[in-house]
This record gives sequence, C-alpha cells and structure tokens, in this order.
Amino acid sequence: MHNQSPSKYYFINTFDTNLINKQDRHTAIIYRNYTNKKIDKELILKIKYCCKKKRIKFFLANNIKLAINLKLDGAYIPSFYKGFNHLHYNFKKNFFLIGSAHNLKEIKIKETQNVKTIFISSLFKKNKNYLGINKFKLISNLTKKPVVALGGISNQNLKKVKLANCKIIAVFLFLNKKKAPKKGPLFK
Repeated sequence: MHNQSPSKYYFINTFDTNLINKQDRHTAIIYRNYTNKKIDKELILKIKYCCKKKRIKFFLANNIKLAINLKLDGAYIPSFYKGFNHLHYNFKKNFFLIGSAHNLKEIKIKETQNVKTIFISSLFKKNKNYLGINKFKLISNLTKKPVVALGGISNQNLKKVKLANCKIIAVFLFLNKKKAPKKGPLFK
C-alpha cells in the first residue's frame, strides 16, 4: 500500500464496487455499519480486496481486533468509544488508528488512545455537535495530530472547508444520497 495520507475519507455501510472504482489513491474508505449487530467478515474482505486493487486504504469502524485479524490498513474509533484495551494489542507497522471527537475532552481521549488522525465534527451539519468554521478552527488548533473535517460537507460548501484551515475531509456517503466530492485533488 502507499504511504501517503489520504485527503478524503468516505464512510460506507454497504459494498459498492462502482463507488470504490471511482476513487483515487488519495482516498480512504471506512466501513461503518452500526445497524447490523452481526459482523459480515466476507463483506469486509470483499471491500478490502477491492480497495487493495485500487490502492485505497481501508479502515473498519469500532472493531480494532477484527481489523488487526483481517490485516486491514487500520481501524476507526468513534467518539463514544472511551476504552484503552487496544493499547495492549500488537499492531503491524502500517496499521493506523483514526478516531473522531466533538470537543477538547474527546480530543485528549483520542490522543491517549494513540490515534494518528482525529476527525472533528460537525463542521457544517447543524446537529447537537455543530461547531461551525470558527469553533472548528479553535478546537483543531488544540491538537498536533492531523485533523479531518467531518459533518455536512458537500460539493456546495467544499470551498468553505479552506476557511477552516483543513485539507482533509470525511463524508458519510450512506447518510445522504448526494454525490461525493469530485475525484482528484481536494482543493484546486
């Protein structure tokens, strides 16, 4: 796999080869399915091999042990996971932990959990975790880890992400039926 960090992360909850085939090498896929309690290892392996063919990084949400056992590129730790048991696991050299946070307390927890990249939410989506551009900038300056903008990002407001001094974005492709941000460099 390539060593360059992704500039786009896409959350998916189903396997769609067309979506993966349209992505470039600066993209990472995060499989996140909280609706189905049973883990479908076959599906995860299909996504893994499709991503590997396209040289795209693939992360599994909320199951670090399974991500290690299936030799994925890493695992995504959601903001509600506060545990530290994974710190005792043996990680391969190129296995990365990434995680999300909504405030300073959660950022410090993610740093203690040894995540490589922190997703800060919500930049544009006006929910209970809504930050807006100014609060996002303030919170993102409180960590030395790379920061990913998450929440309500679309083609219409993609240029506003520049105002937040963030060069990496994440999009929930299964929550909205909108098109993903365009293929290629994030900002032209």
